[in-house]
Amino acid sequence: MRIESYIQMQQLYPSNNKTTTNNKTVSGFSDKLQISSMGKDISVAKKALASTPDIREDLVSSIKERIENGTYEVSGEAFADKVLGKYYQTFA
Repeated sequence: MRIESYIQMQQLYPSNNKTTTNNKTVSGFSDKLQISSMGKDISVAKKALASTPDIREDLVSSIKERIENGTYEVSGEAFADKVLGKYYQTFA
């Protein structure tokens, strides 16, 4: 957009809602921002998510400890069920 074209158009069509005081142009309009209750709820939810950690250390630490000790066991059948369940959720 060319700025000089905008200025020329503004000079052709002056706004009727402006008043001049002490060689200053004052507009009769003001900007206002309104946020809906849903928007406020989303903002609160975003703040709550930002303050929570990505990893639940209470669950991970016990599993990590069992893996390091060699006591963590997963049956092949349970593993296959989980893999197939995820596959069917994704592609079904």
